[in-house]
Amino acid sequence: MNDRESFATLAQTLAPWADQLVFVGGWAHRLYRLHPKATRPAYQPLATLDADVAFAERERLEGSIKLGLQQAGFKEQLTGTHRPPVSQYTLGDESGGFYAEFLTPLIGRGVTREGTPIATLSKAGITAQRLRYLELLLHAPWKVELNSEWGADAPVDLRIPNPVSFIIQKLLIHEDRARDKKAQDILYIHDTLELFGADIDDLAVVWRDTVRGAMHVKWVNNLLSTKDALFGQMNDQIRDAAVLPQDRQLEPERMRAMCHAALGEILE
Repeated sequence: MNDRESFATLAQTLAPWADQLVFVGGWAHRLYRLHPKATRPAYQPLATLDADVAFAERERLEGSIKLGLQQAGFKEQLTGTHRPPVSQYTLGDESGGFYAEFLTPLIGRGVTREGTPIATLSKAGITAQRLRYLELLLHAPWKVELNSEWGADAPVDLRIPNPVSFIIQKLLIHEDRARDKKAQDILYIHDTLELFGADIDDLAVVWRDTVRGAMHVKWVNNLLSTKDALFGQMNDQIRDAAVLPQDRQLEPERMRAMCHAALGEILE
């Protein structure tokens, strides 16, 4: 089973909760190519084995997502030392293959009065990991249709973050990421801007009218300073990102200049 078919199995399994879940992370970036506003490039998207599925803490998830996944052939693995532990769902017997994880926003300090981390949330039989800034990805999501080209038996509507929120969240978490993840995120930002560059004025409207008002002033200031620090001048992180693709050659300075200019137009 290829990764598209594996993802289609996940999407169809989660269809009963489609209006409450948002597919984030690397698979959201791949799904952007299905959106009518995207300009589909010749190169392949950055691949990832894990599918991240997010939901709001107060979202009502009826029934058992865990049971649905198990009936579809996913096997549960509990990871980490948190209580409850994070649940990971691997498809079939594939070792080191496709798997799904669940995420929810980390709100506030993230600890109890006693100082114990509030790192996970249990709901609908699964356990989600709490992550900072994730609520941005749940705000004003877009929809795409997963079709037979992806191995879906019938069309499935999926929610994904709007591309402005996707890029902003990558910038806000940048300092806390490992070096390889920083390079990966820079490539995601660059490629997302290329996908929707023809409608950059529309992205600016999404920022001004939809996303900015949902952000704390500190987040906005952090975003703008990170944008300039990361793309204002050449650095090793951009050089690392430029060598990641296997099917194209990227010029680091062109990457930097394009990202800085495009983000300047969107976030003005």
